[in-house]
Amino acid sequence: CLQQAKEVIPSAQHKETPVYLGATAGMRLLRRQNESAADEVLSSVGDTLRSAPFNFQGARIITGEEEGAYGWITINYLLGNFKQVSGWKKLLYTLRSLSETSGALDLGGASTQITFVSKDLSSESPENQLYFRLYGKDYQVYTHSFLCYGKDQALQQKLARDLQATWIDFYFQTAENSSLPDPCFHKGYERTINISDFFKNPCTSDKKKQLPFSQLYIKGEGDYQKCRENIQKLFDKSNCPFSSCSFNGIYLPPLQGDFGAFSAFYFVMNFLNLTSEPNPLALNKVTSTIENFCARPWQEVKTAYHHIKEKYLSEYCFSGAYILSLLENGYEFTENNWQRIHFLGKIGSSDAGWTLGYMLNLTNMIPAEEPARPPLSHGSYVGLMVLCSLVLVSVLLFAWLLFHKPKCLQKGIV
Repeated sequence: CLQQAKEVIPSAQHKETPVYLGATAGMRLLRRQNESAADEVLSSVGDTLRSAPFNFQGARIITGEEEGAYGWITINYLLGNFKQVSGWKKLLYTLRSLSETSGALDLGGASTQITFVSKDLSSESPENQLYFRLYGKDYQVYTHSFLCYGKDQALQQKLARDLQATWIDFYFQTAENSSLPDPCFHKGYERTINISDFFKNPCTSDKKKQLPFSQLYIKGEGDYQKCRENIQKLFDKSNCPFSSCSFNGIYLPPLQGDFGAFSAFYFVMNFLNLTSEPNPLALNKVTSTIENFCARPWQEVKTAYHHIKEKYLSEYCFSGAYILSLLENGYEFTENNWQRIHFLGKIGSSDAGWTLGYMLNLTNMIPAEEPARPPLSHGSYVGLMVLCSLVLVSVLLFAWLLFHKPKCLQKGIV
């Protein structure tokens, strides 16, 4: 990446080009598990970036709320939603729909974020509220980051729950037959998991059980409905201390406006060919597509997608089912508002994601106040003057004709 930057950026501008590094949920998990190891990683990365000819500005682990906010800034910046207008155009701007910004849905390997502007945001959960002033306009934003609910860690959580639910049966098994049938993998697929590594993860350590074997063998069943039932157990909807919640007792105001879903949301849906239509597909069409994919035998899937790494290919069934569960059961999108979700890989030529928003914030490229500028461009000003002149001439001509009628017409009127 640094080598490519050296080639793209003119060498005369290397020293004045700032470099920022932000680390997200994978590093947040590592810091929770082993803080000194996380510090060592950041230190090592920093040393490498300092050795490059650029102006290194530091490396740090950002919070989940920052990650959500920067994703929201990115997609709205790229969609042009922050561009302010002045002069006579402001009237048209005020007539726009109330949903003048898009919400952001981000899914990574270790965490997932939901961020959007809400008119109904209450003061019940201040930690989920952010305030931005951009181009002279105030935005009241809801955001929350769910650590351990990225697609990779959600799979780990699901497997740990499955183990926990059947640990008594497993206790009497031997190493030779310690297998776990899993509906979220294709029929015919098998995977081996090292138990010691599995429970080191902070997302699964609380479900640790003493088992009489060191390895677990996963055997796929390819059953979408059973897979969804298993996944839905990850979302605890039993307790809500607020007026409305998403899951696990986390406050969520009513969903509003359109949403851009990016990162793994897009990658998984794009693989399943659910992003190619000009308009978002109906929820039942998305569900049936994922269900049919999960039902395909593993050997058939491997043959059809031989160019994709087996690790990633084997998890698309789970990931597709998990995305639907997260959006439907977690955030409560329905058939009615599903088509307000737009799965985005790029906006124009830029990637949808949190990194651009991070850079825009650190470099102050989006000012808090609207920059002073003339209300109209030179060309627009000249055009408006010409139009006003024509109107004025027309009015004068009309007045002259009205008050200087020919005498014959005046007598006829009398």
